[in-house]
Amino acid sequence: MLTSRTEIATALCEISRRAGAEILVVYGRADHGVRSKEDGSPVTEADSAASSIILAGLGSVLPGVDVVCEESDKPDRAGERFILVDPLDGTKEFITRNGEFTVNIALVEGGRPVVGVVFAPAMDRLFVGWMDDDRGHAYEEREGEKRLITARAPRDALVAVVSRSHADARTDAYLERLKIGARIGVGSSLKLCMIARGEADVYPRLGRTMEWDTAAGHAVVAAAGGSVTCLDGTPLRYGKPGWENPDFVVRGRGS
Repeated sequence: MLTSRTEIATALCEISRRAGAEILVVYGRADHGVRSKEDGSPVTEADSAASSIILAGLGSVLPGVDVVCEESDKPDRAGERFILVDPLDGTKEFITRNGEFTVNIALVEGGRPVVGVVFAPAMDRLFVGWMDDDRGHAYEEREGEKRLITARAPRDALVAVVSRSHADARTDAYLERLKIGARIGVGSSLKLCMIARGEADVYPRLGRTMEWDTAAGHAVVAAAGGSVTCLDGTPLRYGKPGWENPDFVVRGRGS
């Protein structure tokens, strides 16, 4: 069983790439096997295939650690240390073939995501972040190159990231209170990765999300020096009853 967070991050990167390769197989087909879940949201054959690969991989590298996966039966609650998985975040983006979908895997300890991997297989972009004590390590791997990423300090005119698929009046009202110079619409957890890369300053999400949607991106943002908080400024925590997040906002460094 792996113990260091650096080793865990490396293992999660490898698992996410294997899952991403299988997702691309389904992505290349004319029929994605789309069906509706009980809540009306779409799910595809790629979700199920990626889930199987990830769960098998996690069982090998982190045996005995609880796994909470969107596409699997979920425990009522997890222990102090558990893994959150969204095998295909951005299913709508997958179906419309815009490439903005990701594999999300995060290790949570004490309510905080301490290791996170976000892999966008159609773009061959992998984001990874982990914390050693209070020191963060955040990188992007793209086209065979690995580089350090860091969130940026706020500017006079902020760049806001908004959901491509979930625009709403409450988010518009929130952003109207800030000095926004530009808005960028993006799908999946790539929105959090834009904050981590220093490409944007703020991402508010006022609407329903689940912990597996955000934990991996949250870990990358935190490792890059940014923050993910509830609207009252308290840190967004994980392991909540029902696995549902409150409204939250992602910010860059020192903002």
